[in-house]
Amino acid sequence: MSLTVYAKFNAPPLPKLDLVVVGLGYIGLPTAAALARAGHRVVGVDVNPNVVDAVNQARPHLVEPGLEDLLIEVVEKKALRATSDMPEAEAYLIAVPTPVGQDQFRTPDLSYVFAAADAIAARLRPGCLVVLESTSPVGTTRKMIDRMKRARPDLRFPEPGEDAGADIDVAYSPERVIPGKTLSELTSNARVLGGVTPKAAMRAARIYRSLTTGDLLLTDDRSAEMVKLVENAFRDVNIAFANELSLICDRMEMDVWEVIALANHHPRVDILKPGPGVGGHCIAVDPWFIVAQAPEQSRLIRTAREVNDGKPWFIMDKVKALLDGDPEARAACLGLTFKPDVDDFRESPALEIARSLSRAYPGRIVCVDPYKDLLTDPQGLVFTTFKEAMTCQVLVGLVCHSEFYTMERPKGHLVDACGLWS
Repeated sequence: MSLTVYAKFNAPPLPKLDLVVVGLGYIGLPTAAALARAGHRVVGVDVNPNVVDAVNQARPHLVEPGLEDLLIEVVEKKALRATSDMPEAEAYLIAVPTPVGQDQFRTPDLSYVFAAADAIAARLRPGCLVVLESTSPVGTTRKMIDRMKRARPDLRFPEPGEDAGADIDVAYSPERVIPGKTLSELTSNARVLGGVTPKAAMRAARIYRSLTTGDLLLTDDRSAEMVKLVENAFRDVNIAFANELSLICDRMEMDVWEVIALANHHPRVDILKPGPGVGGHCIAVDPWFIVAQAPEQSRLIRTAREVNDGKPWFIMDKVKALLDGDPEARAACLGLTFKPDVDDFRESPALEIARSLSRAYPGRIVCVDPYKDLLTDPQGLVFTTFKEAMTCQVLVGLVCHSEFYTMERPKGHLVDACGLWS
């Protein structure tokens, strides 16, 4: 198999393995539970003792359809347990966060990946497989290998493209699921397996064949890392077009929702919906990894990021103009998560809009969100009921949660960032 041209993998899955999933968050926990259901003996590792306790009691610490029932099933069968200590295993899957900094290029923080690699290195023995799933800049998998080499000079680690002689196999396989459909997409979506060597790619593919019925696409680790970034940069650029169009239509006093609806009747046009910005741990973050590594060549990607990062300020300026024009007016922010009908607040532009407005107009801003009880750091936000919010003079539609669609078009000033009243 060439590692410069991808190949499909059709071999059967491996038999039951002792697997470790490092990081029990939005990706790691569903992955660990799904692998346990597939017949593997899975240990989930997390540094948060509250997460470990919750998993061992079959209580998911995040909202995902079907996850609670699955967790009960695999924990009761003793197919999955959680711990804060790294155990020995045949294969390790790393699914820890890769946040970005606030510098010019939003430089990624790889400390969680490296900490996981260091902990795994101490437990490695010949024949082990290590798979990185965390979204990472190109080259991260090989940096991880360098760290493990230094920690374990007694083991032989792979050289790119060369199978012979390595004690440890290493691969990269990015997740490509959407919150709210994580379990179904884990078991049906195609998967990219990027091996540092062909053998590593094939070994990883046999594990993931037990997880998904989708195509397994084998390539090298650097290509796989780039694939994940490209997928989310593509979506970010398309969202930026819709968001920029909303600014243009506002300037020209047009209804952007009508313009998009009419344009989308063209057989080869499919414009996305504008929003208050872009959130979530992937689309709002991953394009910066490309910009940081190739700043001169990624002008379109960077501009899209700047358009989407600037959209919250446009929404806030709209609301501020209305509140400044009526010192007695109150505003209600409807929806704070990064997308509809999920409990995920990571990188949410709606949440930042609500926080900024609350700081600027203390006592005049209220919020409504069905997942408010899961927000760990409200930072002074004031929550109210949906009915009470409707009495505010300014209504700000930020996230189109399905329960908001039951209302009639309200009175008062509307700032519709997501098409809630379109």
